[in-house]
Amino acid sequence: MLGPALTGFATGLSLILAIGAQNAFVLRQGLMRAHVLPLVLFCALSDAVLIAAGVAGFGAATAALPWLPAAMALAGAGFLIVYGAMRMRAAFGPAEGMAATGGAQSLGRVLAMAAAFTWANPHVYLDTLGLVGAVSLQFEGSERLAYALGAMTASFAFFFSLGYGARALAPVMRSPRAWGLLDATIALVMWAIAGTLLWELWG
Repeated sequence: MLGPALTGFATGLSLILAIGAQNAFVLRQGLMRAHVLPLVLFCALSDAVLIAAGVAGFGAATAALPWLPAAMALAGAGFLIVYGAMRMRAAFGPAEGMAATGGAQSLGRVLAMAAAFTWANPHVYLDTLGLVGAVSLQFEGSERLAYALGAMTASFAFFFSLGYGARALAPVMRSPRAWGLLDATIALVMWAIAGTLLWELWG
């Protein structure tokens, strides 16, 4: 049982480790110490639902809806472009330290944006419903369950580490210049991901 669980953990961690739109958002909220617990729980539980669906073989459902990937790509790219513009505007706007922006957004808005970053990203379905589900096919019964739990554990470990580990950077991020640089970097990441989605759709 340990082998399948470790395989699931390694697979799940490798897929979410790269800095993406969702991870950048969690990092920013962690730096601000704003709604961190509900945010990381939402992200980890969303991953758990998708991993469970992938391991259960639900990935075949996406193949039955050929229009769905394109629709998700357009929605996700549009959201990322707008959010990136917001962050770039903040980067070049009036200088504000971390303390001035820490509690600016309500919990509802933070979770709504987390939902968009998570569920409007077609890559998350490829990773969870596709790749995680595909690797699970080598296991049966209780071993497949252990694999799924291992992958879910990786998501919880990653998001909690990212959200709360960001606090170690808090002294640096009290500088308005450092905060502006982070916002500009996040904007570029968002636009790059949006460009990738649109390129895959029309390239």
